[in-house]
Amino acid sequence: MKIRSAVAVSAAFLLAACGGGGQIGDSGSGNAAANKKLVLIPGITAEPFYISMQCGFEEAAKAAGYETDTQAPSKFDAAQQTPIVTGVLASKPAAVLIAPTDDKAMAGPMKQLKDAGIKVVEVDTKLQDTSIASSTISSNNEQGGKLAAETINKLTAGKTGSVLVLNTKAGTSTTDARAKGFEDEIKKYPNLKYVGQQYTDNEAATAASKVTATLAANPDLIGVFATNLNSGEGAATGLRNAGKTGAVNLVGFDASPKQVEDLKAGFVQALIAQDPGTIGKQGVEQAVAAIDGKANKRNIETDLVAITKDDAEKNSKYFYKKAC
Repeated sequence: MKIRSAVAVSAAFLLAACGGGGQIGDSGSGNAAANKKLVLIPGITAEPFYISMQCGFEEAAKAAGYETDTQAPSKFDAAQQTPIVTGVLASKPAAVLIAPTDDKAMAGPMKQLKDAGIKVVEVDTKLQDTSIASSTISSNNEQGGKLAAETINKLTAGKTGSVLVLNTKAGTSTTDARAKGFEDEIKKYPNLKYVGQQYTDNEAATAASKVTATLAANPDLIGVFATNLNSGEGAATGLRNAGKTGAVNLVGFDASPKQVEDLKAGFVQALIAQDPGTIGKQGVEQAVAAIDGKANKRNIETDLVAITKDDAEKNSKYFYKKAC
């Protein structure tokens, strides 16, 4: 089943099921037990992290006897995700698993789902308003940022220099938590001067240009922490273009196929990998529990691991997928 992007499309189109399964909703049925439809709304289409999440989602849903549909915006943007939520609302599945693209702006659309009797489970990202979703499944992102700072400190081996954080968009709960964890932890290492965070708008090309500009302003740059996949891929490109590969230690977040290639080739020195398949699987488990009227676990955190070139194969189970 492929993730479908949505840009300026009609609500009618958004109701079409992924993979030719017909309409996903059954608004004429008031029998919750007979509604065997789950929808996943990731943060963006065609991203290996969310594809891996979708794989776990589909596998767990099938095992539980549910039909699935996945719909995603082409950009990590609330303006693009909102009409998808509106279309899914009209189709009225039993539950929606969603990675909100903005921790405030998506509250209204997601509340409409809840008010319509659709169970809502947050996966990966979350709202500031904790009253809407019945459960949130994500990595311990603040701890992931701390792990990134620890890793840069080990890689620099006591050398003195500046370090930069590349964040994606302000208001993204996961990456903001990673940046905070990094900032808190880096203070423990006086040899490493934190020069702040810069936003990339989730664009690899922007990340590359931010790295180039920071190198010009801070020639002692010794470390970069990229808080998500696109920022990491762009940072690797920027360092490569500047001839600073290896001289500046790059720690990325996530383990996309391209990032793993860059790790093995020495363009990236470490990756902080999540377990998106398990996030998707546990999201289904919590959604089904809510549908069945059982108790939910409100917050669930999944594993994170720091991967270097030397231990990459040992941690291959954390590598993200291009397709299920």
